[in-house]
Amino acid sequence: MTSKLYLYNTLSRNKELFIPLSAQNVGMYVCGPTVYGDPHLGHARSAVTFDILYRYLLYQGYKVRYVRNITDVGHLVNDADSGEDKLIKKARLEQLEPMEVAKYYTDRYHDMMDALNVKRPSIEPCASGHIIEQIDMAQKIIDAGYAYVSNGSVYFDVPKYNRKYPYGTLSGRVIDELLSTVRDNLEGQDEKRNSVDFALWKKAQPEHIMRWKSPWSDGFPGWHLECSAMGRKYLGEQFDIHGGGMDLLFPHHESEIAQSQIANGNAPCKYWMHNNMITIDGKKMGKSLGNTIMLEEFFTGNHKFLEQAYSPMTVRFFILQAHYRSTLDFSNAALKAAEKGLNRLLKACKTLDSLKPAKLSSANISHIEQNCFAALNDDLNTPVAISALFDGVSIINSAYEGKTALTVEDIDSLKKLYHSVIFDILGMKNEEKENTHLTGELINLLLRIRKKAKENKDFETSDNIRDELKNIGITVKDTKEGAIWEIE
Repeated sequence: MTSKLYLYNTLSRNKELFIPLSAQNVGMYVCGPTVYGDPHLGHARSAVTFDILYRYLLYQGYKVRYVRNITDVGHLVNDADSGEDKLIKKARLEQLEPMEVAKYYTDRYHDMMDALNVKRPSIEPCASGHIIEQIDMAQKIIDAGYAYVSNGSVYFDVPKYNRKYPYGTLSGRVIDELLSTVRDNLEGQDEKRNSVDFALWKKAQPEHIMRWKSPWSDGFPGWHLECSAMGRKYLGEQFDIHGGGMDLLFPHHESEIAQSQIANGNAPCKYWMHNNMITIDGKKMGKSLGNTIMLEEFFTGNHKFLEQAYSPMTVRFFILQAHYRSTLDFSNAALKAAEKGLNRLLKACKTLDSLKPAKLSSANISHIEQNCFAALNDDLNTPVAISALFDGVSIINSAYEGKTALTVEDIDSLKKLYHSVIFDILGMKNEEKENTHLTGELINLLLRIRKKAKENKDFETSDNIRDELKNIGITVKDTKEGAIWEIE
């Protein structure tokens, strides 16, 4: 089943009819996490947004190759070309090997995404596993004359590129303004011919742990290069959709376009899609502002901004109640409303199973399906699709109370619609059926956090986790094999 799906293309700033490059096959690349810390609500929003797209394309009958990367090298602090690698900085603070940090936080990311019922991508490549491809791409750009070697580092020549291809079309940036606003006192800036040039390869300083041999120096790849190289490897020189958060528009995605244009001879994709940001009381959520809420904190309720714990499905439903291109403003009231709304939808699904059919129908239900899929086809407008489902809830409840008559065909049609949209496309789960399993997963997650706290000699946090679990009837016992738990 396919229908006319329109997606907003950030590049053209218009909704465009989605037509894949190759009939029923879709190639989709989404920028994944930099694994140096726990996933937060911003990570969840991007993952859920593109999970909906992935699910809907599969529902429409497309064969989708979904690639979402893991950044485990090259992403420097402040998203710049100078300074310390975010992952190495974390490793130094925790006195661990960088790959230990990467493995731990990749596992944490997977745990949280699994809890949110986000489908795993088809391929999940790591930047550190594709150094050869990145060196090869950088060499192609040098050979084409659009990159230069300086003191062992390789930089992309942005002004030269801009003379032939416009740089800034995706983000709306103007190169003359960039040249006048970029600071000249940044470390490594003197290596560049132009302040706007970006690194394809960086020579590693003596203290830099993660390094590889290249034709230019022992070093590491630039952050932007990894996605271009891995996208080309797994999806080809041009694919259908490239997605990510709005914060990646510049310089990350803008640089990807330039790299791919020179190395491959064309732009990397047809459609660029970006989800908007999370705000708290109108302010952007971010670590620098100290207002970031980790997903684990939502699930446990352990954060000063949270009035209670919220289940993974409540968080997912909350995310879907705003269009992905709109800002999503956090509040406890909004989360509680999402929790209530989700319960109402799931209850209606149960009610459908107990309805007694009538011979003749007194309700028109065709508009529910029409409105629901019209919304999804209109750039994945999940809030409008959910609103259409709630219109149907009123009819279902009215039929249950005997005020409206629905035939067997009506009931079967509603069951198919609600199952397809709520579970298959919106990706919701009935958490009642999984309470025992989910409880075990969350307790084990807390015990892993407790173990980490003990290893870091943070005995206060370790004891608090044990005591709080005790308060809700879960006893933790430390054994030689590790901590075990049982419900009292």
